[in-house]
Amino acid sequence: MENRLYELLEIKTKDDLGTVSKKVKIRVPKLRKYAQNMVIPSGEDAKKIQQYLGISDLVYRLKLGDIDLNLKEKIAQHASEIAELFEKETTVIEDISTVPVFETELGKLYHDDSIQVMKNMPDESVDLVFADPPFNLGKDYESRIDDKLSKETYLRWTNQWVKEAVRIVKPGGSVFIWNLPKWNVHISNMMEGHLTLRHWVAVDMKYGLPINGKLYPSHYSLLYYVKGSKPNVFNPERIPLDVCHTCGHELKDYGGYKSKMNPKGVNLSDVWNDIYPVRHSKYKNRGSNELPLKLLDRIISIATNPGDTVFDPFGGSGTTYAVAEILKRKWIGSEIGPVDQIIDRLKHLEMESRQIDEIHSKKNHLFLPNIEALRRKNGYWLPEDFEGPQVEQERLF
Repeated sequence: MENRLYELLEIKTKDDLGTVSKKVKIRVPKLRKYAQNMVIPSGEDAKKIQQYLGISDLVYRLKLGDIDLNLKEKIAQHASEIAELFEKETTVIEDISTVPVFETELGKLYHDDSIQVMKNMPDESVDLVFADPPFNLGKDYESRIDDKLSKETYLRWTNQWVKEAVRIVKPGGSVFIWNLPKWNVHISNMMEGHLTLRHWVAVDMKYGLPINGKLYPSHYSLLYYVKGSKPNVFNPERIPLDVCHTCGHELKDYGGYKSKMNPKGVNLSDVWNDIYPVRHSKYKNRGSNELPLKLLDRIISIATNPGDTVFDPFGGSGTTYAVAEILKRKWIGSEIGPVDQIIDRLKHLEMESRQIDEIHSKKNHLFLPNIEALRRKNGYWLPEDFEGPQVEQERLF
């Protein structure tokens, strides 16, 4: 029953919950919902709790972490006094000794807890952090980690590794975090004030299932932050125009802007609908979900150049490390669960190298060869129809 509200009310058992409920005059289901969803009681319920505990509204807010900008400003004004209180506490520094279980010319893989690995890494030492943490959905991972924590416990753990990720990324380096929107809302808040938000990328979720009483969940969230005002590296690819694969006609009407389309393709947006889950057993490297090569190829290509260093704290099936190897990036990785499959995968990258080549062959083309031939057959416009120096100066997309 770990939760800040329960801690404040000294609720440790179900019996405690019932007793406090009667005394504070807030029903058990309501108190439980506040705790499970990490919602700070407000209005009349807040007054009831304050009266029960005999504390002021300010103490109540501080104890529950309800700190708005005005309160942050007041805390900053008294920073010295507050710091003195914290400095009196004894800090235990852990002796961390971690060695890689596998190495290549470009990378190192650690079979250890990601937070411990990060604590052993120097400040501002990597160019890109990509993290795909457990989603806390109660899944049975090979690592046997507890994937069904309370919301409070999950976010406390998340805050630990996010803090380390912020520390180890270089100025101008990037942090990408892949998660469900419900968690990335909180993670984004953790990174605000430390990194600069570049984009919240919505990645279309294929084969998502409807949830009764809610809107149909149809995207994963990919946070893209940078340390500083702008990234050191930004290499966005261009993608083909959306067309009908039967006739080749474009699906969006560009009207009078056809002549301004860049022959290398359309600008990548913050909605990605061309990333597909790994379903076929031929391409899967483990029983649990696995990130597609195309996703990691895009992220690593956007935020790094060959020779730059990529760090992924949650190795999973090793997709990040495989793509980093193929793209000639240095990499560091950790996985708390079994690593044999990752190691075997990294020793045999021939098929995935071919997949990456195929992915690259489809980048930076307004129309792929088969679509171009189909459009020419059906008399639809092509970039060559609008050639000329004036047109080149006016390319918009």
